Amino acid sequence: MNEFLLVIHRDLTSQDARPSQEQIQASVKPFQNWINGLAAKNILVKPPQRWDVGGRVIRKDNVVTTGPYAEVNKSIGGILMIRAIDYEEAIDIAKGCPLIQWGAVVEVRMAMPTM
Repeated sequence: MNEFLLVIHRDLTSQDARPSQEQIQASVKPFQNWINGLAAKNILVKPPQRWDVGGRVIRKDNVVTTGPYAEVNKSIGGILMIRAIDYEEAIDIAKGCPLIQWGAVVEVRMAMPTM
């Protein structure tokens, strides 16, 4: 089994960027059920963590700017780690994230073995 990082992104320019209170409430239970299902299958390595919208970017010559990206139209909403055999399986798991229907994008990255 390999470990994969799932990064849940929000596009701050989309109409879904700032969900209503009702949308937030509607998304909580399906997301919790999805996470609990991953844990029950013993493929959840690290539970989700939420991240602030800000962040900082450090560039050449130690120039620091506010925002998690070069463009400030995206944000990391959360990250979690899972176990999967390969990218195909990790992608299938990521497709189950219910936040996608509210405009989130899930990035999948495989951990590289350390030497």
